[in-house]
Amino acid sequence: MATIPALSYAQSEESFIQQLLNAPLPETVDLFEAADSCTTVVCVLVETLDINTRKALCERLLHSLNQLRDLCDKDLPPHLIEQLIAGEKISSNVPDLWQETATMVDYAQALTQAVEGGKLPAKVEKELTGLLHDMVWLLADFVKEPYITTH
Repeated sequence: MATIPALSYAQSEESFIQQLLNAPLPETVDLFEAADSCTTVVCVLVETLDINTRKALCERLLHSLNQLRDLCDKDLPPHLIEQLIAGEKISSNVPDLWQETATMVDYAQALTQAVEGGKLPAKVEKELTGLLHDMVWLLADFVKEPYITTH
């Protein structure tokens, strides 16, 4: 019986980040999976201090956001439509003026590019990374909100 080597917290964190960066999203990814990928990456980004790792995470996030944006313009597969059907619409956390998903993705992409650039003062970069985190989570929640009513 093989034994699994024990990893320190730093080793397991580094291993997770490498897996995250090296595992591309499949071509068959759906809207919800792309949104989940974005939230995973942005959560790791918020906690990462290493400049090179942050840059790689920003690149990965931009890739995931691009896939999300592309999927927003495509017809939803039946399994997602089933999840979005609701007897009554729930109250959204997204302000009424942000009901266009593509605009929200564009905002998240712009914030990612600002953070990725590495030219901002540390305090500003930290605050924008926090804003990016919240924006991506808001976006992910929005695309998963039930909004299709039954007739």
